[in-house]
Amino acid sequence: MAVFERLTHLFSATESALSANLFSSPPFRSFTIFILEVSSKPFPENSPHNCNPNYSPVVRVLNSDLPLDDPERETFKSECEDVVVAGFVLFFPNFSSFLAKPGFYVEDIFVRECYRRKGLGKMLLSAVANQAVKMDYGRVEWVVLDWNVNAIQFYKEMGAQILPEWRICRLTGDALQVYGNAN
Repeated sequence: MAVFERLTHLFSATESALSANLFSSPPFRSFTIFILEVSSKPFPENSPHNCNPNYSPVVRVLNSDLPLDDPERETFKSECEDVVVAGFVLFFPNFSSFLAKPGFYVEDIFVRECYRRKGLGKMLLSAVANQAVKMDYGRVEWVVLDWNVNAIQFYKEMGAQILPEWRICRLTGDALQVYGNAN
């Protein structure tokens, strides 16, 4: 994702840091990740992925007319045979004082290049929206890079509003340290 967003110079995540910070709390109360896995064979009913009491996997069947070439298949192989990670969405709860309701903020949504334009991104966002509706949350929000015209068009087509009047403000790195230590 950092390569796609042209932000490799800012990327410092490691597997151990992600594991320590993302997988230590129940879903929907903190960071939650939906992993998008694909397979050319049906998923087994009693898959090891069906073990979370807080969320049941959503299984969809998509038929493709063309064989899919995944040059990174081995890198993104899952625990199950013939299963590959094709993407993910990472989100967490926020709160709207205007709606007086919680919502979800989507920090990252990513579908690997060879799986794009097949409805999988829509499936990921739909799963987050469905969870928000189930929990009576007021909204789902995210940001998009201004140069990512394909994503902007995709979001508009699904009914999302693009809010040009809002700007992201961020304190990070040295600026965060300086401001955080100011008296």
